[in-house]
Amino acid sequence: MNPALQGLLTIMIGVGGCVGYFYGANVFLDKVLFPASGPNAGRNINRANMIRPWVFLFPAMAALGLYLAYPVFETLRMSFTERLSGGREQFVGLDNYSQMFGEPKFREALRNNMLWLIIVPAMSTALGLLAAQLTDRIRWGNIAKSIIFMPMAISFVGAAVIFKLIYEARPIDVQQIGVLNAVYLQLGGSEPQQWLTIPLWNNLFLMVVLVWIQTGFAMVILSAALRGIPEETIEAAIIDGANPFQIFFKIKVPQIMGTIVVVWTTITITVLKVFDIVFAMTNGQWETQVLANYMYDKMFRANDWGMGSAAAMVIMLLVMPILIWNVYNARKEMR
Repeated sequence: MNPALQGLLTIMIGVGGCVGYFYGANVFLDKVLFPASGPNAGRNINRANMIRPWVFLFPAMAALGLYLAYPVFETLRMSFTERLSGGREQFVGLDNYSQMFGEPKFREALRNNMLWLIIVPAMSTALGLLAAQLTDRIRWGNIAKSIIFMPMAISFVGAAVIFKLIYEARPIDVQQIGVLNAVYLQLGGSEPQQWLTIPLWNNLFLMVVLVWIQTGFAMVILSAALRGIPEETIEAAIIDGANPFQIFFKIKVPQIMGTIVVVWTTITITVLKVFDIVFAMTNGQWETQVLANYMYDKMFRANDWGMGSAAAMVIMLLVMPILIWNVYNARKEMR
């Protein structure tokens, strides 16, 4: 089947199925199970209204149970086992974890993930805040915001392909198609550089891709927060003689600090799960391995489901505290 037709058919079936389910659920509750007629009409309406939210939540709860809860528990179980020939499994306890922590590649992945955690959320949030502040002060700010936000519409793999072309290197006697090498040679470089093979620097070049994507997300959220700041506080600061930098850092930033933290933690969760960019650009070679790519290598390339599941559990354990803290702060702000 043609991919476009298949996608259109999937959308039609998905949307039509959702509409049909909710319409049918209402009809079943109001006409069959608890008919709103007769002497018990009032009681039936109350019963239907009590059950209706659970009926509507059932598809989401079933999907979460099937595609989230079950895989978590199954992955945890598999992390304590080893696959044997013939599809059999053997319980090995914490052997997979001890073996994984002893591997240099895992330690490299953990180290690189920590580096990503330090740089990417900070850069994305800072650039997003800067863009939000500057675009609100210019006449064509909405157009600028659209351009900055546009990378969010590109998949991680698509963005990786774009930047891989930017970092492309060709022989010195061939015209360069990589923008970075073309600029480097124009500035007096001796020969094109294989940027993605230079240790440490290649990690930074990979991070640029995610920063480019996430800056638009940070900008949109922080722009809304900046517009929500009461004008009275800014006017009072101007009357008191505050300059623009003081107004921004001492008046605006403290008032949107909660939003900044939410944006920071959201990007942090994305960083902990980063896979597509590394997989498409270096595949974890040249000291660029990250936890998600390490898990993929173990589970689907080495066919070591025990080690792969153990790596997945490590990623989940790193993400969980940030998720819990984020939810806690969101609930605290709603009170």
